[in-house]
Amino acid sequence: MQPGDMLRDRTKAYASRIIRLYGHLQQRYHFGDAAMVLGKQLLRSGTSVAANHREAKHTRSKADRISKFHIIVQELEESALWLELLSEHEMAHQDGLRQLLDETNQLISIFVASLKTLQNRERKAPSGEQPLDD
Repeated sequence: MQPGDMLRDRTKAYASRIIRLYGHLQQRYHFGDAAMVLGKQLLRSGTSVAANHREAKHTRSKADRISKFHIIVQELEESALWLELLSEHEMAHQDGLRQLLDETNQLISIFVASLKTLQNRERKAPSGEQPLDD
């Protein structure tokens, strides 16, 4: 399995965990409650990580890929905020939220490092576009 495939699987698993958390919030809270508002925001930002990662594989240029990776980091940062608020207000199991927040922070670190690598390659690349690789 290639590193890109592992990250593809990991971001999909992350999205699945977000979906399960949202399902838990739906069972426990009513749609008008603050937990559901936070849950909907988290569902959008958390699942978009995997979608944007998959889209990044098919960008037309390194600049497009860099842009996608910036979006991924932004979505992960937003997800971290919603998870922190859910935790601070004890709206879900603390251990599960802590584990999900840890995974969020790990993914942020991975994508920030990938961004730095892509940006360094972009600066060093000759004027002609080179093929994209993970």
